[in-house]
Amino acid sequence: MKPLPIPLPGNPETPLLLAPQAGVSESPFRRLCRSFGADVVLTEFVSAEGIVRGSPKTAAYLRFDHAERPIGVQIFGADPGAMGEAAALVTETYAPDFVDINFGCPVKKVVKRNGGSGCLRDLGLVGRIVRAVDDATPLPVTAKIRSGFDEASRDPVRIGRACQDAGARMVTLHPRTRADMYSGTARWDEIEALVQALDVPVVGNGDVRTGHDAIRMKTRTGCAGIMIARGSHGAPWLFRQARAALDGRPVPDEPTPRARFEVCVRHVRNAVAFEGNQEKAVRDFRKHLGWYTKGLPGGRRLRQELFRTTDLAEVASALNGYLAAEQARLEASPPPSSQPPVLCPSAPPVP
Repeated sequence: MKPLPIPLPGNPETPLLLAPQAGVSESPFRRLCRSFGADVVLTEFVSAEGIVRGSPKTAAYLRFDHAERPIGVQIFGADPGAMGEAAALVTETYAPDFVDINFGCPVKKVVKRNGGSGCLRDLGLVGRIVRAVDDATPLPVTAKIRSGFDEASRDPVRIGRACQDAGARMVTLHPRTRADMYSGTARWDEIEALVQALDVPVVGNGDVRTGHDAIRMKTRTGCAGIMIARGSHGAPWLFRQARAALDGRPVPDEPTPRARFEVCVRHVRNAVAFEGNQEKAVRDFRKHLGWYTKGLPGGRRLRQELFRTTDLAEVASALNGYLAAEQARLEASPPPSSQPPVLCPSAPPVP
C-alpha cells in the first residue's frame, strides 16, 4: 500500500478525504466532517491570482482552524508563475499540511480562463504548473485531475504521469471528463489503471454515496484513499458509514429525521459563529438546508419554509415544527407521552 504523503492520526489503512468544493467545503462543514470520521479535508478551491493580488475575499476562503488538520489548500490557475507565487504565499501565511492543484473543476467561468480542467488540454502546461508549485513550497504537492477534457482527449494515465513526473506526490482522479460534468457513471476502472501506472498514491473520487460504495471502490480499484464530494452534501455521517464499511464493521443506518436535524442545527450554528453575520450565514446556508431535508416526507413544503428563514431561531423553529407534525401524523392513539426534543439555537458552538 502506498501511504499518502501526509501524516495521518491513527494511520488509517484507507484514509477518507473531504473533497474541495466551492461553497460547500467551508470551515464549519470541514470540522463537521472531521467529527464524523474524515481523515483529511481540503479548502474550497482558491484562485492563485486572487492570492497573489491579496484579495480579502480570497483570503477568507483560506481560513482554517487547527482542529481541521491535516488540511490541504487547493489552488487553481493557468499561469505557472502565479501558481508558484500563490503556493509560496499560502505556505508562509497559512502553513497548511499540503498544497493541492485543481485540474478538475469543470465550471465554465474557471475553464474559460484555462483553469481547472481547462488545463488538461495542454499537458505541457500541467507539468509546468506542478513543477512551479513544487519548486515554490517545501510542503507536499498533490493534484486532483479528471480523465480528460473531453472523450477525444480521455487519458487519465497520461495525465497522472505528467503530474507525477513534475513532482506531484499524490494524484486524485475523478474519472469523468470535463465534458461529462457530473453526468453518467464514474469509470472506476480508470482509477484502477492509474493505481497500477503510478508510483505515487492514487486517491479515488466519484460516485461514493454510501458506506458500501466506499468499500466497493477500494476493492475494485486498490486506491490508497477515497475522496468524498457530493455524497457528503447534507450527509456528513457518510464518513462514519464509509469508515465502518472499510473496517469491516456493520454500516450504521441512515439517521432519523430528528438526528439529521440535530446535525443540521449544529452545522448552521457553527456557520453563524464562523461568519459573524447571522443573516448572511443563514442565507448562504440555505443550500445545505435543502440537502439535509432531501427525501423526507413533506420535504418540499419544509424547504419552502426554510428558504424564507433569516436567523438560527427560525431554522430551529421550522425543523421542530416538522418533527412535531410528523410525530402527530405517524403516531396513533394514545397521544405521545413525551414531546420531541427542542433543537436549541442558543447552545454554544461545537469546539
